[in-house]
Amino acid sequence: MSVAPTSKDLLTQTAPAADDGTIGLTEAAATKIREMALQHEVDHKGIRVMVVGGGCSGLTYDMDFEKEERPGDMVVSRDDVCVYIDPMSLAYLEGTTIDYVETFSFSGFHFENPNAKKSCGCGSSFTI
Repeated sequence: MSVAPTSKDLLTQTAPAADDGTIGLTEAAATKIREMALQHEVDHKGIRVMVVGGGCSGLTYDMDFEKEERPGDMVVSRDDVCVYIDPMSLAYLEGTTIDYVETFSFSGFHFENPNAKKSCGCGSSFTI
């Protein structure tokens, strides 16, 4: 009897964040962003990733389409996909890998954040 891989197993098969503490974006995440841009008829493939207050653990991740860089942003690119991160959010996200995971029980963007000390059961909020 074989056991299906868990989301953690799937994450270990993807590219990690850069060693210099920047943000990593897996090919699976970049592919899903491209698909969503087409689906929503967005003419660009940029997203803004933010950390905002909320959720049961205190902080939560938020993402939205973004056309261009703002002053102070860190920009991470994977081919034609750009991720824009403001300085405040970057303080919480340094070293994080953004992935897109599909399993029988979960599908969505997953943040492998080495700074998170605790997260809620659903994984959408965290504590530093």
